[in-house]
Amino acid sequence: MGQESAQVMARERAGPLEYSRKVWLRAWLVATFVFLYAPIVILIVFSFNDSRRNIVWQGFTLEYYDRAWQNASLIEAFTNSIVIALLATAISTVIGALLALALWRFRFPGKPALEGAVALPIVIPEICMGVALLAFFARTGWPTALPWPLNLGPIVAGHVAFCFPFVAIVVRARMAGFDRALEEASRDLGAGEWQTFRRITLPYMKPGLIAGALLAMTLSLDDFVITFFTSGPETLTFPVKVYSMVRFGATPEVNAASTILIAVTIVLTVIAMRLQRPTQTAETSA
Repeated sequence: MGQESAQVMARERAGPLEYSRKVWLRAWLVATFVFLYAPIVILIVFSFNDSRRNIVWQGFTLEYYDRAWQNASLIEAFTNSIVIALLATAISTVIGALLALALWRFRFPGKPALEGAVALPIVIPEICMGVALLAFFARTGWPTALPWPLNLGPIVAGHVAFCFPFVAIVVRARMAGFDRALEEASRDLGAGEWQTFRRITLPYMKPGLIAGALLAMTLSLDDFVITFFTSGPETLTFPVKVYSMVRFGATPEVNAASTILIAVTIVLTVIAMRLQRPTQTAETSA
């Protein structure tokens, strides 16, 4: 009894300290979220500002969204970004999924070195990768003065180079919880390698494939640095176009274009989260 009462007294004495610690932690989290997301909220709000100077709120308007929609070069840049993102996502998903399966399933000499090489595009600074790709394309003489969409080839190749490692990591993390006894049972029941992969392995990989593909698409759609170094003189993407508009001042039209890009990114993120939720719920209940 004496020991229990001492523990109760210790908890009572620690109560104010614990409460103060929680208050400071919550305040720190709130300050962090404000620091991270307040600029985005301000940008979205001022995209509806009826003022060219974009400093003081003058009233609500959709005029600058209409101007962005009527801007032919901006629409062309957005179309280029969508095409690049779709192509880079498709190629990155295939390469990343095959690489993840190879690293998960097989043991071979040089596997640790390959794993480290896969992680390099993720950890090295993006500016270094952009310069390296620029030097590579200049050295190989990759033509850029080609008709659309062939002129997007260098940008797609550059995006694939830094997107597929993300797909490989997501898919491999998904396959870490896979029970190989399911594949063995499928083969024992007479299924071949391809049939087992299509009916057992691929359905289990599906959430990882979707998450990796949407992550790759988001990264490709938002990328500026690598696109800036690998694009030709007549090739324009949405982030590069927004950057060229910002150089003349942060007008509401720039804010409107940036808000559109933010909205597309948020939609892709929500889709990825929704597509993964049913599987996670089922696994948790199991």
